[in-house]
Amino acid sequence: MDVVNQLVAQGQFRVLKVPLGFIKVLQWLFAILAFSTCGSYSGTFRVSVECKNRTESDLSVQVDFEYPFRLHQVYFDAPTCKRGTEHVFLVGDYSSSAEFFVTIGVLSFLYVTAALAIYVFFLDKYKENNKGPLLDLGVTAVMTFMWLVSSAAWAKGLSDVKTATDPDRVITLISACEGEENRCREVHDPVMSGLNTSVAFGFINLVLWAGNLWFVFKETGIIAPFMRAPPPQDKPAAPDAYEQDPYAGGQGGYQPDYNQDGEYRQQDAPTSFSNQM
Repeated sequence: MDVVNQLVAQGQFRVLKVPLGFIKVLQWLFAILAFSTCGSYSGTFRVSVECKNRTESDLSVQVDFEYPFRLHQVYFDAPTCKRGTEHVFLVGDYSSSAEFFVTIGVLSFLYVTAALAIYVFFLDKYKENNKGPLLDLGVTAVMTFMWLVSSAAWAKGLSDVKTATDPDRVITLISACEGEENRCREVHDPVMSGLNTSVAFGFINLVLWAGNLWFVFKETGIIAPFMRAPPPQDKPAAPDAYEQDPYAGGQGGYQPDYNQDGEYRQQDAPTSFSNQM
């Protein structure tokens, strides 16, 4: 307990306020939202099979499916309208794109958790010898590419899941619906809003990781040699220490007179006005 308190006391939590740490917090949050909305999904839809003989009809055939969307393993019982039921399997296996997307989300969550712990408690060692920022930059670049690939793949996979679970399409798999005397229709569509949100969270993670590349790159110091200080500005010239008195005459006041031999010769003082009188 003392060790934990000491780490908390020495933690540099102010790093979470700068872009380097703040974006990591957003990455941590949206990674959880991405893999949780996809990995925890379960959906259901219902169709109605109305046979010519009403006693053999089933007006609410329920079909349940969930992550990881191995739909070829999902089946339901539908009436044959011939005094019996049959197993009807859905079509398609979309587990690869869904599991890949969830895996990238979990890996992002684990890495960001470790990175935040290093930022807060071991920031000095992170910057030591520049190894930490370089490793962080490499992982960030790889994860940015992985989010691009996984989000695009899961967006395509989700489109296929929607097609495979469309009640109008599933009705065509039921043999009783091939007869013109029987009526088949959809009763309830599956709710896909959670999966749509997961795709949106995937591309938000892509933007966050791509934006974080610049801030991690700045920590490496690679750009430092190319950053030159601006040239010094010229200082204005100092004002003259001695300026001519604007009120003085052209002679500039009393000035001593020197002859050619350099001997001082005092000029005759002007005759005062009283003596002239």
